This record gives sequence, C-alpha cells and structure tokens, in this order.
Amino acid sequence: MKILYFNDYRLGILKGDQVVDVTSVVQGIPHVGPGDLINSLIEHFDDFRARIDEHVAKNSGIPYAGLHIRAPLPKPTNIDCMAVNYMEDGTKKEPAPINAFHKSPTCVIGPGDSMVLPDMAATVFEGEAELALVIGKHASNVSAANAMKHVFGYVNFIDGSARGVKPDTNVFYQMKSRATFAPIGPYIVTADEIKDPQELKVQLWVNGNLKQNFNTNDMAHKIPRCIEWVSAIHDLVPGDILATGTNHRGLNAFQDGDRVELEVEGCGRLAINVRDDLKRTWVRETRLEREQMGLPVIANQLTGKYAPK
Repeated sequence: MKILYFNDYRLGILKGDQVVDVTSVVQGIPHVGPGDLINSLIEHFDDFRARIDEHVAKNSGIPYAGLHIRAPLPKPTNIDCMAVNYMEDGTKKEPAPINAFHKSPTCVIGPGDSMVLPDMAATVFEGEAELALVIGKHASNVSAANAMKHVFGYVNFIDGSARGVKPDTNVFYQMKSRATFAPIGPYIVTADEIKDPQELKVQLWVNGNLKQNFNTNDMAHKIPRCIEWVSAIHDLVPGDILATGTNHRGLNAFQDGDRVELEVEGCGRLAINVRDDLKRTWVRETRLEREQMGLPVIANQLTGKYAPK
C-alpha cells in the first residue's frame, strides 16, 4: 500500500495513477492535525487496513498528476539519521563505527517544496539521497533479530547538509537541523511491498543529471543493526523516521534554481526545488569526480556572499 497526503491534507491511497481519498475511513482516529492522524493510523494500522482496502477497491480515484502532494509524515516525533553508513562502493576497508544524529522534525518538507539555503558561512550545501524507515511499533532496546517487526514502511529521504560550519566541535546540529533540510515523499510504501530493503537502487538527479547512483546493499551497518542501536539510545514511536545513510561519492553542491529528484526503488520519485536568496554558485562536480581529478572532494564556492577572496 502507498499512503500519501494531498491537497489540504486529505489522506489518500495510490491506486495505479489514481489516488483514492480514504479520509472518511480514518476520521474517527483522535487527532489535532495531519501529523497526529498519520502517526496514529500507523500505530493502529492492523485495525484499519481491511476497511481501507475495501474502500479503495470500491471507489475510483483522482488523477495523481493533478494533485498537490504533501509530505506523508508532517509531524514525526523523531528523525534519526545514520552517519557514514556506507562502504562507498567498497572503497572503505572497514565500516566506520556506528553513529547517528538527530534532525529536527520541523525540517520536514514535501514534494514540490523548496530546500532553502540559509545565509551562513557554510563551505557548501549538499543533499544526501537516502532510504528511510518508517517506524510502526514502539521500539525500546530492540534486538537486531526482532528489529524488522518494528518497520511499518519506507520513504524517500533527502538529508540536507551545510558543510564546513564552525566551530568544528559543534557540527551536526548546525549542519543538519536547518529548516527545510528534511524532504520526504511522495508517499509511504508499506513494508509488505518491499521484498528486500537491503537490495534497492537509490538514484538522485540534479536538473536531470544523474549524480548519486548506489544500492542499499552497500550499507556498512544493516537496517536491523541500525534499529537495534538507535532504540538502545532512545525509544522510537510510530511515525518516526530512521534514515539509513548515503554513499557520499555522488554528493554535489545544491544551489539556487536546482530541481532535485530522488528515487529509491519501489518508493516513487520525490522532486523538490532549491532556493538560495543569495544566488551563490559552486562548481558542479561530484565528490567522486573531484577526487578523480586530484582535487579536494568538497566543491569550491565560485561567487556570492562568503566566497573565498
């Protein structure tokens, strides 16, 4: 099942190229907004799935192409992101120690929205293509062996990053929790539709040019271990997002006017825009391209405020 929000946060199910409105089916769930509604539906999904399936089977939908698709999880309690969690196409000799960071839930934006580059002295702004898990059951000190029972589904996730912020001892909070730095969507794919989440192609395009292209089988710490590790630090609750990391070799400088598209196999395509009111520019090479040219992997800022003199 593919679950989404559209227009004025109507709840829908994707049925081919149509969206069936199921808002009436779940209207009895106590909630004060769309974030609470989807989180509660995820928690009690077993009680509603049959009714939703019946409604979708009996009713026609609205063409997906004409709808305003919203972020499918507007108000997660937690967004946890795994750090340095890929073997980078086998170029790393051993996995980095398992690590993660917390991104503010208020960073979430949806399809068609804009990632806004803030006025700050960052070296470069990047967006990391990632498969994210959607937590379906309360998870506390979960073992790796039982971890997948806590996964409700999957969603495309772009981890916005401001590189080179100072001081070096206070990096992740400043670089990761900027407003608009957590694009997700276009929908949640329930876990039963993804045969093997450790064997999915991940691709990201900027202005139609393929920049990131890797497979989730390259993860250093696999999904069950990530859930085990994070849930030993703090509880995960239904509707939480756990982003599983990226292969950094295709990262590139996001800049004003860019159209960014992410497609994790089976999860649809998430398209967002990039806005920079300062109109700064950077070189366009990926990290891998720069490394192959013998250059520092971080792109150089060419013009605009904060450009090197």
